Amino acid sequence: MDLKKILWDFFFLLFETGSHSAGSLLRQSPQPRHTLHAGPRLSASASSKELLMKLRRNTGYSFVNCKKALETCGGDLKQAEIWLHKQAQKEGWSKAAKLQGRKTKEGLIGLLQEGNTTVLVEVNCETDFVSRNLKFQQLVQQVALGTMMYCQSLKDQLSTYSKGFLNSSELSGLPAGPDRDGSLKDQLALAIGKLGENMTLKRAAWVKVPSGFYVGSYVHGAMQSPSLHNLVLGKYGALVICETSEQKTNLEDIGRRLGQHVVGMAPLSVGSLDDEPGGEAETKMLSQPYLLDPSITLGQYVQPQGVSVVDFVRFECGEGEEAAETE
Repeated sequence: MDLKKILWDFFFLLFETGSHSAGSLLRQSPQPRHTLHAGPRLSASASSKELLMKLRRNTGYSFVNCKKALETCGGDLKQAEIWLHKQAQKEGWSKAAKLQGRKTKEGLIGLLQEGNTTVLVEVNCETDFVSRNLKFQQLVQQVALGTMMYCQSLKDQLSTYSKGFLNSSELSGLPAGPDRDGSLKDQLALAIGKLGENMTLKRAAWVKVPSGFYVGSYVHGAMQSPSLHNLVLGKYGALVICETSEQKTNLEDIGRRLGQHVVGMAPLSVGSLDDEPGGEAETKMLSQPYLLDPSITLGQYVQPQGVSVVDFVRFECGEGEEAAETE
């Protein structure tokens, strides 16, 4: 038999069949058949998409990871969140181990005040680019909240002010604060997993004062926390503890000016009003030329204000490992 004839007959038959089928389909309305099956499928698809979007909003993880979490947990949103956090934490610990030893000279200082308690924290990262990232700033916020909760849990009867410091390991062990599971160390692992840089919870300082005392504060290069109105972030921070016999309306302004002086002049001790005025190299706070008016000393600025400077804390992002504790 001729091969060409066989092929021609085959293609002719195929064309005839295809045309007949197409004609039959055109003569029939396709709507009923599609309606029977598309409705439930579209509904299920929309529901899955909604769950996926909600999980991503809640966690901030990628669509791929969120989809995998929902598949693993059978569409259970709460279980999917737990699964994601566990996976991210594992990845964070793994990354932290790999990145350990890389220098973390950048980062942020966070200053948080609530009632009679003020905390100053420092969290470090490798680059200034990451320090501007929202997720890193949220980590600093968690550290500040965790430190504040720790301070407020201390049952002390204050007759005078109290001041304390927490080193890196002490900070890491604190509970993560409201709406977060685990410790601050766990939050650190999650942030490292998300941002891919080495980070450290460097230190924290806290001050609690009774009536008759006031804590002035200042953060250089200040920016507000993304979600906590009373948390301020920056590269330098200072707390200045003052004693005052009467409640003055301008205490906040005085406290801010004293904080600016501490950040700018970096004193090592308070000193006394009886000390001789010093020059640029002076390390006693009250004897230093006042930062905002070098024609007088800080002591000469403070004395007419009716307040006494009794102590201070100064943090500079990326400075030496030891916290700047002052006598």
